Amino acid sequence: MKIFITGSSGFIGLHLSKNLLEKGHIVHGFDSMNAYYDVKLKKSRYQILKKYKNFSFTKGKLENQKILRKSILRFKPKIIIHLAAQAGVRYSIKNPRTYLDSNIIGTYNIIEFAKKANVKHLLIASSSSVYGANKKIPFKETDKTDTQLSIYAATKKSTESLAHSYSNLWKLPITVMRFFTVYGPWGRPDMAYFKFAKKIISRKKIDIYNRGKMYRDYTYIDDIVDGINKLLNKTPLLKSTNSHKSSIAPFRIINMGNTKKVYLLDFIDTLEKEIGIKAIRNYMAMQKGDVKTTLSDTKLLKKITGYKPKTTYKVGIKNFLNWYFEYYKINSKNLPNKK
Repeated sequence: MKIFITGSSGFIGLHLSKNLLEKGHIVHGFDSMNAYYDVKLKKSRYQILKKYKNFSFTKGKLENQKILRKSILRFKPKIIIHLAAQAGVRYSIKNPRTYLDSNIIGTYNIIEFAKKANVKHLLIASSSSVYGANKKIPFKETDKTDTQLSIYAATKKSTESLAHSYSNLWKLPITVMRFFTVYGPWGRPDMAYFKFAKKIISRKKIDIYNRGKMYRDYTYIDDIVDGINKLLNKTPLLKSTNSHKSSIAPFRIINMGNTKKVYLLDFIDTLEKEIGIKAIRNYMAMQKGDVKTTLSDTKLLKKITGYKPKTTYKVGIKNFLNWYFEYYKINSKNLPNKK
């Protein structure tokens, strides 16, 4: 199939694009290659993908209608997978306008051009952060999501509503995927596990918010790619199977997580063990906009696709560190103060 992927030089975008290319699909990537985090890392990901004959690429911003429209309509994809977004909870507090432009306007453009291209299926990345201050655990797609705690989360919720309205009005098949704390090789340097590894290795203190009294549903990248793959041809029907039962839109929201509760301090303990260095810990209060807990209910995804995550966080951390040492050319056996 011809598949258009936004954010192809991003963390999930690299892994998904590579997987689809190896299966023989024709992929066109779209990415702004912005400087929110290390552009060199994004370029390294792109270099991996450009080696495939069935990969093509456009550099541009989602907000640039002219470039985006030309890329999509010329490529004529059967499927669009929209992964690109301005990420980061803390950054959204300082730079909210960036999130409105990239996440809301950018996603609107994607949906509009997906309609014009008459795609078979549009898949849009959302986030577990839309559950916000919800107390009921695990999070289920039918739960109310009215209490987002960050600008980032609010923009993600906004795009979900926008997608549903388009699906309802023009019968555009859309699946919204709520990802739960994705991690692994080639990950984002702004993510906590990445920053922890870097600081532990360099013997710098790590900031642990809410004194570590929080847990996450850490989902390994391979399980996310597997989940997306299983959804590609599972086009939502006119009668939705979850929270929009009164709607006739071919639309659905899907949780994609590991379904396991991992305490932050246990995650840090595992990083320390695998690196061989004790972290210098700086316990802090809860940071603004963050949530204490995330845990996914993925019964709907399993019912539709048979999805079952396979990677434990301990294996995932080991795989990430193996990549980290190789990419940054670090000899793990010669680290300072390693015991």
